[in-house]
Amino acid sequence: MAKKKAIVIGSGVAGLSAASYLAKGGYEVTILEKNSQAGGRARQFKEAGFTFDMGPSWYWMPDVFEKYYQDFGRSTSEFYDLIRLNPSYRIVSKTGEAVDIPANMGELEELFEKFEVGAALKLRKFLKEAEYKYEVGINDLVYKPSLSLLEFADIRLLKGLLKMDVLSNMRKHIHSLFKHPFLQELLEFPVLFLGALPQNTPALYSLMNYADMKLGTWYPQGGMFKVIEAFLEIAEQQGVKVLLNQEVLSIESSNGIITKVNTQTQSYEADVVVGAADYQHLDQTVLKPADRSYSANYWNSRKMAPSCILFYVGLSKKLNGFLHHTLFFDTDFSQHSKEIYTTPMWPSNPLFYTSVPSITDPSVAPEGCENLFLLIPIAPGLEGDTDAIKDHYFSMMMRRMEAQFGEEIESHVIYKRAYSVTDFKNDYHAFKGNAYGLANTLDQTSILKPSLKSKKLKNLFYAGQLTVPGPGVPPSIISGKVAATQIMKELGN
Repeated sequence: MAKKKAIVIGSGVAGLSAASYLAKGGYEVTILEKNSQAGGRARQFKEAGFTFDMGPSWYWMPDVFEKYYQDFGRSTSEFYDLIRLNPSYRIVSKTGEAVDIPANMGELEELFEKFEVGAALKLRKFLKEAEYKYEVGINDLVYKPSLSLLEFADIRLLKGLLKMDVLSNMRKHIHSLFKHPFLQELLEFPVLFLGALPQNTPALYSLMNYADMKLGTWYPQGGMFKVIEAFLEIAEQQGVKVLLNQEVLSIESSNGIITKVNTQTQSYEADVVVGAADYQHLDQTVLKPADRSYSANYWNSRKMAPSCILFYVGLSKKLNGFLHHTLFFDTDFSQHSKEIYTTPMWPSNPLFYTSVPSITDPSVAPEGCENLFLLIPIAPGLEGDTDAIKDHYFSMMMRRMEAQFGEEIESHVIYKRAYSVTDFKNDYHAFKGNAYGLANTLDQTSILKPSLKSKKLKNLFYAGQLTVPGPGVPPSIISGKVAATQIMKELGN
């Protein structure tokens, strides 16, 4: 009996995950990738002796990666050496003080106590609650397809939901326990990965603090692209075909069922399709109007996570005073937040983030050089990301880093590449040029997200950061599995 044919659109983390699970379940799977390299936002490039990861730079929730590998009889250690960073990262505060966040819990409690008497015990309580949220959230809730409220109608989940602060928000939850501004900002920081203000993010997501402080910040030696290489190896071992430079331009259907997926060069027959590229683009541009699940008004009313300006920089010197990850929270967080979420505009004096992977991994830079990754979160949908704008922000960051650490940096730049809104749109068809997907606000949680199952086509499903469970590498891994599981449940193996 011939295998059912599955077409997966997009070879990012979610696409590779969905493809591998479908192939393991007996499908003949082909991935169609628009770009010349697999990996989606987690691609890599090499220039001037430097190796740059293009997107994700934080490795959190190692248990999710390990669970994925074990589903295919493998383990993380077979693919790369995983190093826990200690300190996890550094925060430069408004006072100019550089504070290292230790990986050791005892040292972390001492740090909290230094800023606020009694904060150590409060942190212990906070993380205990966050651990419960993580266990229920990551092991139960996020593996639900969120197609109906009935999925959550079992005793364990109902009890869990009552304890998980779904209706409260992160800011209220954190500020009820901690009064020192630095501790509040430290605990609110992981929310930036979720794409919304702390006051608009359910307190459920303190589970991110557990992921940060208890499970730790890690780095795969060789760079984040090692994850993509591992996923590709698993996919190919399952028999998945990955075809590059195959942008999907249209999808043919008949009687509510997809029959063909068309690229610029070829047509592919399909029994089932997984849209793991940008959901809005597939829904509004690739599908025929009659086959779309949502209206243009629906998409325009969605709250998107930020876009960003990225810089990939090669330096002809080693840096002093930097850690692998450094967060520059040395300006007004509330002002920058307003310029992202409330009154979208190019930020006046933004917070920013630096990653220097060559501190941990000398292989990503020539000897005596440093690999520097810079990121400024900005509002999605901004126009005018010109070279002049990007140069303005690059110089601003350089001045602030040089002032903070007392050394020349900009004069040692031997390679620089900028990447911003227009690039996200061109490379990924990213809706409004977003970098992180859909914001995890209360009104965009679970069943309120764009559905992983098409409302019009019986054999079209979605995976990735615009559907359940949400943005980030670990959620995208899970999203691929959830989509594949739902397909096999409805259409068989």
